[in-house]
This record gives sequence, structure tokens and C-alpha cells, in this order.
Amino acid sequence: MRQVKIDLWLEKKEDKEKEKYPKNKKHNKLIHLTLLISSTVCFLFLILHFPITTEFKVSLPRKCNQNFTVYVYDLPKEFNIGLLQNCRHLNIYTNMCPHVSNNGLGQPLHRGGRTSWFATHQFIAEMIFHARVENHPCRTWNPHNADIFYVPFYGGLYASSVFREQNLTKRDELAVRLVDYISGQRWWRRSNGRDHFLAIGRTAWDFMRSPDTDFGANILMQMPRVMNMSVLTVERQPWKGDNHFGIPYPSYFHPYTSAEMVTWQDKMRRVERPNLFSFVGGPRKGLEKAAIRDELIRQCADSSHCELLKCENGGSRCHDPMNVLGVMTRSRFCLQAPGDSFTRRSTFDSMLAGCIPVFFSPHTMYTQYMWYLPDDKRSYSVFMDEINSTQIEQELLSISDSEVARMRETVIGLVPSMTYAHPNATNYDLPDAVDVALEALAKQARAKAMVSL
Repeated sequence: MRQVKIDLWLEKKEDKEKEKYPKNKKHNKLIHLTLLISSTVCFLFLILHFPITTEFKVSLPRKCNQNFTVYVYDLPKEFNIGLLQNCRHLNIYTNMCPHVSNNGLGQPLHRGGRTSWFATHQFIAEMIFHARVENHPCRTWNPHNADIFYVPFYGGLYASSVFREQNLTKRDELAVRLVDYISGQRWWRRSNGRDHFLAIGRTAWDFMRSPDTDFGANILMQMPRVMNMSVLTVERQPWKGDNHFGIPYPSYFHPYTSAEMVTWQDKMRRVERPNLFSFVGGPRKGLEKAAIRDELIRQCADSSHCELLKCENGGSRCHDPMNVLGVMTRSRFCLQAPGDSFTRRSTFDSMLAGCIPVFFSPHTMYTQYMWYLPDDKRSYSVFMDEINSTQIEQELLSISDSEVARMRETVIGLVPSMTYAHPNATNYDLPDAVDVALEALAKQARAKAMVSL
């Protein structure tokens, strides 16, 4: 019911927006023709490359095949779904109303029937994680039996709504209320919160504001009680984040069934990749760790072996999932330079597309997502430090075809565990990003319990 109400509210808002603009028939006809051509090209690409619909069989309920149980707190609505009522103002740059629909999956990329492809926002993992755990077969309604306790706080959505709030007390107030509330619960006192966890869809930096600076949105992760908890985030703080654990950014594919995932993996093994490498991104200014981007853009633009999708001045083409994934599926290697922070959603888009990531900082992947990655970094990626990144094409050409094939197979094999399956998935028995995190958290909680005995 909550999703139906949100969707109806969004439809009314869209109708009001349409009333604001006068009709211009000639202008509208030109726009319609442009959109028709554009959507036809995208639709053809979609049909050829992506399994947008599936023949669904009788749904089978998922079974708990893992040795743990997870309890989900029923928090007051102000800490999660209540925030969605103000969806237009959840982000100072973007209207989040289209993105919070479908439990955070966003708008479907295909309207004709059920689909597993959505225009998912990069900072929405907390909503998808919540929906997945609520339907998880290892969920228990009896806290006596729980190994781990999930606190479904939409901290990322709240944080992004108050970035510009000058009153720091007001900026922190919801996070402070959340911690006061949860630490007063009976089950918190069992281990002082060490078996409790949060899942946040933004980077840790947004929750680590120090008392003497305005940097960062709020102080959530600096609070001593939260430091007892485990905090899952799309980017952990590599040096001070001992209780931070990286989870994947959500990409666009959220399969209902294992068969859909296997079909996609097979497509990525067979697809033609005419480009040696590619770069999807734009320049950055005033950021030392992003200075390499200008060099990557220059080298890609100068190479006949590279496809460049340059994102600037709004970068609408870079916000089109089909454009982004199209570039990546045509490439053997995808350059992943740091941007506003160390990590990038693009890394997970590229791996979904079977494109081998090339990193220029260890903190873009290696120090972030340890639960999800093989120990051998060279089995699925290429690393170039900034000093040795001046000859990217030559470096990549030196990797043999057989080694490229082995690396690509490893990347494609990692896709299921880095994907957020659809919250309503049933015939799905591959561990997804949520399954991997829950199992690691339960193992960790048991180890802590043994130490405290």
C-alpha cells in the first residue's frame, strides 16, 4: 500500500508540472519526433542486448539456506518511509520522487510488462536493502532467535536533504534521535549494539563531520554508540572506518529469477567488444584525487581504440542507462578514475557489462568491498598508479587475449553477488549483494559473541 500511495502522489505532481507550461504545437511536434527517434534507437539496443522481459514460471518461495537469522526493527516512520513524503526535497540537486518508487529501484526502463531493468539512482541502496531484508527467507520476527539486528534508517536520503542546513544541531537531529531510540531498545542492551547494523546508501564521508569543521552532512558515524554497530555503506572511510563495510552501488539490473541472471551472464560472454577500452565520466575541478580525469579523457579522445562518453553540462547522455551500458558492453576494459570521492557507481555498471575495470586508486575498490572480491586483485582488474598511467593504451595492449578472457570470466562470475536482486524475487537462489552482506555480518557477530564470553 505504501508504494501505491507514493506513486499516486507522484502522478498528481507530474500533472501539476505539465500545467505550468503553455502548449506550442510546432515545438511539441519537433520534440515528439526527436524523442521518437531517440527512444526507437534505445529500444532496439534494449531488445538486442538486454533481457527486458521474462517468461515467468510458477513462483517458488525462497528458503533460508544460510546459517543465520536477521531481525528487522519496526522503526517509527520518521526514520525511513516517512521521509519519502518529502521526496522532491530529499536531494538538493535532484527531484528524488521518480527514484524512490518501486522500493528504491526507480522507474522501469520498459513499460510493457514486468521488467528487471530500472533507472536506479546511485545513492538509493538503503531503500533496496530494506526491501530485500523485509522479504528475506532468513528474517525472523522473534528477536530472541536473531543473530543480527537490522536498523532500517534512511540516513542517506535524510543527509542529502539537509546538506545546506546552516544550523548543525538541526542537521544532526534526526540521526541523534535515531541513535537515542535504538540504544534504548531491550535488544540493544544484549551486546551494547555490537550485533546491530545500519545500511546507508551514501558515502561514509557524509556522516563523519568533526566538531571543528562543517565538512560532511552530520555526525552519525562519529557517535560512540554507532561505533559499536556495523555500518554498511557504498564507500567506507579507508583509515578510520573499522566498523564500516563496503556494499555495492546499485546498478540497473534487478532480476526476479536466477534464470534471468544466468541468461545475462551468457550474453556478456558472447557480446562483441570492438573497443580496447572506454571512459564514461567528466572532468573535475579542485580535487586532487580527480586530477587524473583530464589525462584519461585526453588519452581516450586521442586513441582509435577507446570510446569516450564525456559527461559535462548536465551530462544527460551519461544519465541514460542504455548509453552507459552500451559503451561498456562494447569495451574490454573500463577506466575507473576517482571522482567526487574514491568510489564510483560506474565500477559496478562496468562489471555488470562484463567490462574489466581499470583502477587508479586502491580505495576505488580494493579497500572497500572485501566481502565481495577475490583475494587476487589481478584476476578481475588492472591497477595503474597515477605515475604510470601516461601510456594506458600500451599497458592494456600488452595483456594477452587469453589473460583478458580469464579476467572477463572472473568479472562476469562476480556479477550475481554484486547485484541487488528484485525485492520480490522468488525463483532466485544465487547469493546477491544483500545475501553476501547478511552472511558476513552474522559470521562477524558470532565471532564477537565468542570473544566476549
